[in-house]
Amino acid sequence: MAAAPRERSPFLGLLPLPERTAIAQALRTETVGGLVLLGAAVVALVWANTPWAETYERIRDFHFGIPALGLDLSIGHWAADGLLTLFFLVAGIELKRELVVGELRTPATAALPVVAAASGMVVPAAFYALTASTGGGSLDGWAVPMATDIAFALAVLAVLSTHLPAALRAFLLTLAVVDDLGGILVIAVFFTSDLNFLALGGAFAGLFVFYLLQRFRVRGWWWYAPLGLTIWALMYNGGVHATVAGVAMGLILRTTRDKDEDRSPGERTSYLLHPVSAGVAVPLFALFAAGVSVSTTSLSDVFTRPEPLGVVLGLVVGKTVGIFAGTYLAARFTRARLNPELAWADVFALSTLAGIGFTVALLIGELAFPDPAAAGPVKAAVLIGSLTAAVFAAILLKRRNAVYRRLYEEENRDDDHDGIPDIYQVDATAER
Repeated sequence: MAAAPRERSPFLGLLPLPERTAIAQALRTETVGGLVLLGAAVVALVWANTPWAETYERIRDFHFGIPALGLDLSIGHWAADGLLTLFFLVAGIELKRELVVGELRTPATAALPVVAAASGMVVPAAFYALTASTGGGSLDGWAVPMATDIAFALAVLAVLSTHLPAALRAFLLTLAVVDDLGGILVIAVFFTSDLNFLALGGAFAGLFVFYLLQRFRVRGWWWYAPLGLTIWALMYNGGVHATVAGVAMGLILRTTRDKDEDRSPGERTSYLLHPVSAGVAVPLFALFAAGVSVSTTSLSDVFTRPEPLGVVLGLVVGKTVGIFAGTYLAARFTRARLNPELAWADVFALSTLAGIGFTVALLIGELAFPDPAAAGPVKAAVLIGSLTAAVFAAILLKRRNAVYRRLYEEENRDDDHDGIPDIYQVDATAER
């Protein structure tokens, strides 16, 4: 008689040990980077609202570069177009890892996070469009509330001292990775300037060479660093936002190991650049992007003008409704069984936390509203919406922190001190 099919692991159940180890390492760096990011945002806000605000603006708008190569940019633009490319390079590597060995490698495991992330992008955009059109505002900012900032969300968790189980953190990370892909696609398709097809052709040729170097196992940073900088410069001059070059190179990097390798090229690159991205590149972008003037008038504009109001509603309401509804419906459609130790209230709290949309939201806000007068209220709306989502999430998560703490301690207990949590040794096939 044929053996009964093995029951699929429950949704938000115990992660496989290799997956959990990889995610824990990534989240550790993101958490530290998120705290630095939070500090940079606070510094920017304080600096922009002091008597030294003019100094802040002068530094942000100071230009330098190589004009002959079309790279004479302000410090603010160097941070957004240059340093933030490292962020998207790391995001591209993480997406590639998820597609090859992670949660997105099979349709069965990918369905839930992909549907949840997709609905978590579409619904906030719809909230913005409805609010802006009803108020007679511009629809240009429809993409601003789409993205989740994983670093900022993890910083909030660190400040709260919550003990979210690894599966909940992994689900949040996967949502953010898919969100980042959606954000970069939006930037690439909808926020391009006049295209220079010669430069774009050169960028794509460079990416092909990058692929060949990976295909033929060519090693050595001296090949990839100059080529990467060339691809970035050509992409920038081609009229496509230069961060697209970062995610493209991240997706090309190999994330599987050969027999003679301790780490794949993607793993090595992420190991080297992830701390730089999370601890330097993203905080510097925040320092020069989050400095908005706060006054009674500017705060009033957030809730009276349709564009910023649409951003706030998109982040706080749209994200929560979109991710929770998408997750619930996808689970019902695929007959996924929720981990019995958790409840749908936990998914709702996580959906609320995903309303923290900082880095990519600010970037898209700058692209959608090039005029600083229009961008200011939208940036303020991103900050207010993210803060509001963080407060609501904190309330919801704190209510369940006793449950999270118990699960966290169970999955991290290592009584025999062999470096492997005991829960993975009691029964390799057991489900929690």
